[in-house]
Amino acid sequence: QVQLVESGGGLVQAGDSLRLSCAASVRTFGNYAMGWFRQAPGKEREFVAANRWSGGRSFYADSVKGRFTISRDDAKNTVYLQMDSLKPEDTAVYYCVAELGTIVAGTFPRYWGQGTQVTVSS
Repeated sequence: QVQLVESGGGLVQAGDSLRLSCAASVRTFGNYAMGWFRQAPGKEREFVAANRWSGGRSFYADSVKGRFTISRDDAKNTVYLQMDSLKPEDTAVYYCVAELGTIVAGTFPRYWGQGTQVTVSS
């Protein structure tokens, strides 16, 4: 069983930065691809970023490319999402996700956190 607990959400102004953290309770963290999805009010959940392993290639949605950075610390079983130059359209509940092996594009990973709210005011 994999448990994911997010933290770091909040209310910020446009242009500000925020860093989300996700602590994973899993025996072999390094075997899991980690990522982030988000869901804005009235919209479907969408992919934000993913990383297969520390130092490995990361993938981003076009809407956040160049502004968001995903990273992970395998020694702490933690994945981060650094969000810079935030925009009001980034307002959403952000979910940490995990999948054994890899996160396949266009699919929903198996494990999800409870979500953390990010609100960006204009």
